[in-house]
Amino acid sequence: MPFPYNFFAAAFAGALLTSWLALPLWRRWCVRTKLVDDPGHRKIHDTPVPLAGGFAVLTGILTPLAAGAVLLKVGFVKLAAAGLIVHGIDRRALELAVLAAGAVAITLLGAWDDRHELKALPKFAGQILIAIVVAAACKRITLFVHSEVFSYAITILWLLTVINAFNFMDNMNGLCAGVGAIGALVFALIAAANGEYLVAITGFLMCGALAGFLPWNFPHARAFLGDAGSHLVGYLLAVMAILPHFYTRQTHPRPAAVLAPLLVLAVPLADLAQVSLFRTLHKKPFWIGDTNHLSHRLVRTGRSRTQAVLMLWLLAAAIGGLATLL
Repeated sequence: MPFPYNFFAAAFAGALLTSWLALPLWRRWCVRTKLVDDPGHRKIHDTPVPLAGGFAVLTGILTPLAAGAVLLKVGFVKLAAAGLIVHGIDRRALELAVLAAGAVAITLLGAWDDRHELKALPKFAGQILIAIVVAAACKRITLFVHSEVFSYAITILWLLTVINAFNFMDNMNGLCAGVGAIGALVFALIAAANGEYLVAITGFLMCGALAGFLPWNFPHARAFLGDAGSHLVGYLLAVMAILPHFYTRQTHPRPAAVLAPLLVLAVPLADLAQVSLFRTLHKKPFWIGDTNHLSHRLVRTGRSRTQAVLMLWLLAAAIGGLATLL
């Protein structure tokens, strides 16, 4: 039975519209509750900017996902492959519930950090707790090592690394959201080609939700993702890198395909690695922000901030394209 690929377009469009419409509502709520990013050190804005992006993106993902699942379940939406999708939802119901709960939890953790500027240890402890629950309930990374302890450890490490890579990369308008949208799209295309439709739908939902947020954030920001949003983007992309069967893709197994997630997320991972190394060599805590990210280095070569962001988007898309070849 052929899969109705226009369902992916509907997921993308629904998430984009929901996120775009939800943003003004969340923006007003953030202003009312004073959940804003005030001007200050290393910041270029001179007025408070609402930290509404994370909530809008989460709304843009979960609302269409829940609505679509209900409509399919009750048979309101008539698709030739509706039974296939419903079967997938039923079979992976617990996993989907845990992943959705993890998305809400990581967003709330980031929002708590936005509000109270948590120290590194309690924030990291919250990330670890969420990563442990996700690793326990969902598919784990193995890297061909037959050890459950190793599988848990490498999965938790992967989740923490990607979450913090995107948290670190949220340093210019549109950068984190744009690179996140590109990564989600590439993961969605890989999953769709492999027949893993639920993973693909999640990727298109995330890409759409971030695309709906971007007009509010780039090139001029009327809202920021905040730690809530950057944590959510990193979490979802880390999960999407785990769920597909990269090794068993196509007719013949391709061991090199396990490297695909590293290519899809090469830009944020490279940024995390180089800035952490720089801070360590200069005997500074690696979690303390500075202006030595890839984006800042591009600006120091004479590019504008918008040009720097666009260049990193292009680089992420180009490397992501290579990942699809694996």
